[in-house]
Amino acid sequence: VQLQASGGGLVQAGGSLRLSCAASGSIFRINNMAWYRQPPGKERELVADINSGGSNYADSVKGRFTISRDNAKNTVYLQMNSLKPEDTAVYYCNVRGLYIRDKNHIPGFHSWGQGTQVTVSS
Repeated sequence: VQLQASGGGLVQAGGSLRLSCAASGSIFRINNMAWYRQPPGKERELVADINSGGSNYADSVKGRFTISRDNAKNTVYLQMNSLKPEDTAVYYCNVRGLYIRDKNHIPGFHSWGQGTQVTVSS
């Protein structure tokens, strides 16, 4: 299963961006979709995820970011509002689920997108 992310860019503090990530391939079911980010010189961290039980957010983005998904398109979105310079990072989408290998095998998958740069200027 492959992921294609888009929507990053350069924005001023207080601005907004919307990231998209589409999953393609022989997908049987998607269990969880998430966005991570890796700021310069730091570890990758979870930003938000969404599954059948709801959505979860890092404390640093609560009230500013919204994760959503379109099941028909196998796509996850991250709406980012009130952006701050500390939101500058490479953002990665992450999807877990099941795919159809053949009629007798439906194994799990765990895929990462290629990363999209978000830069917030002060």
